[in-house]
Amino acid sequence: MNRLVIAIDGPSGAGKGTLARTVAERLGYTHIDTGAMYRAVGWLAMQQGLSLDDDDQVSALARRATYQQADGQITIDGHDVTRAIRTPEIDKAAASVARLQRLREELVRQQREMGAAGAVVMEGRDIGTVVFPQADVKFYIDASPEERARRRAADPAHTGSPSNIASVQSDLVARDKSDSTRKVAPLAQAPDAIYIDTTSMPIEAVVHRVVMLILEKMEA
Repeated sequence: MNRLVIAIDGPSGAGKGTLARTVAERLGYTHIDTGAMYRAVGWLAMQQGLSLDDDDQVSALARRATYQQADGQITIDGHDVTRAIRTPEIDKAAASVARLQRLREELVRQQREMGAAGAVVMEGRDIGTVVFPQADVKFYIDASPEERARRRAADPAHTGSPSNIASVQSDLVARDKSDSTRKVAPLAQAPDAIYIDTTSMPIEAVVHRVVMLILEKMEA
């Protein structure tokens, strides 16, 4: 069977994380959440008192750090940060470090190494455009701002407790603007990506559609 590279991009709250994990499980592929890498680096930089605007220091930190992602657990330099990086504070930290050019170059290098052997479902904001522009199948997962805010507000993994939807939506809009206007690898849909609006779709329906499209590619 072909060992494909599957790229799943999209904004926060669109459902790409749940989709990527589930699709990887169905296919027996490795799931890689690249956004978690930026979050983990942002978390570690804050722990060490580094400025999140200092590209030299933050990129050097990323080169030195040992990052692991397996079975839903995320560690960096031996620290289990699985829950610690899913907070509004780290949302902002990740958006800040994601604008750093040398840091992005370092993490893209690591991500390409992780996916070099194929059989991987990689999610993020620049997988199909920058990390793996030649990915075998690309998806861009989206949803309305209101629906994305509703999902994120109801997710205690990100907010700690059910949160005010208007406040969460404001944060998401700010993150969208930061991601889509940054000079380095902005959030964008790859021209050959399959666009899926999940606003009114149950997650199982999204998973089924994506898996069917991937299986078609495998059999081609």
